[in-house]
Amino acid sequence: MYHIIINPASRSGKGLKIWKEQVEPALRRGGTLYRPYFSEKAGDVSKIAGKIMAHSGSEPVSLIILGGDGTVNEALQGIPDTSRVVLGYIPTGSSNDLARDLDIPTDPTAALDLILHSGVICSMDLGTLTYADGGSRRFAVSCGIGFDAAVCEEALRSKAKKVLNKFGLGKLTYLSIALKQLFAAKAISARLILDDEKPVEIGSILFTACMLHRFEGGGFMFCPDADASDGILNLCAVGDISKSLILYALPTAFKGRHYRFKGITPYLAKKVTIEASAPLWVHTDGEVTRKSRHITVTCDRNALRIIKSQT
Repeated sequence: MYHIIINPASRSGKGLKIWKEQVEPALRRGGTLYRPYFSEKAGDVSKIAGKIMAHSGSEPVSLIILGGDGTVNEALQGIPDTSRVVLGYIPTGSSNDLARDLDIPTDPTAALDLILHSGVICSMDLGTLTYADGGSRRFAVSCGIGFDAAVCEEALRSKAKKVLNKFGLGKLTYLSIALKQLFAAKAISARLILDDEKPVEIGSILFTACMLHRFEGGGFMFCPDADASDGILNLCAVGDISKSLILYALPTAFKGRHYRFKGITPYLAKKVTIEASAPLWVHTDGEVTRKSRHITVTCDRNALRIIKSQT
């Protein structure tokens, strides 16, 4: 039995149509046993995942997510024991960075075929972001503090994005918001503490991305050497760099060539603490819930089984 959580609002509001016209007919043709669940508002996916796990007792759970990276992120918050889950992913989001790194097709029926027939189960790391004043969130792809999270936060409440999404132009929203946030960013200092070693001081931080996978933000290869099964966080720290140079450097990150610019630095750690002089927006897999000035990020090796391409 496959438990399938569907985010109807994914892919610019086409998630429900994709389910009804492509995925569900394919399941029926194959005689696959499944039970669908539909989210209606923020927080539903986490609650649905929690109920699925509770009702299954101690049995293994075959869970499929039809949505974006944010939908996967929300599901993870509701799963107390990820070792009981085998996750299948039908990516219908705007970024799909998890699918990009695992070579999962963005065509819904091809992704379903991968889950049911041609894919392989692999073990994948999970990250946990913990706030100094309490609370934590898991992430599958990346978490970040600063500029990238501020862009996500504004995009999530942008009315312009909803309109442009209807015409398949949602990425234009991110571009305009990114430019706005870049020039509005204030000089805030920070320190990185890697595996409890001597702190790395950053006089003016723009952002720090803590990544399990190579890609973030719809294809930015911020950490080209990231390996999602090595138990290590790859960091891309950006600070003490002019805003004009950032405009030139960021596009090179699509090819992973941004580290040639002074002020953009890679780090490796199993645990990182980030302390900022003022609160900054924080995201996990593009989901933004709050600001913080002190976070700790850790990596749990091979904590989730997911179905990916054999190649």
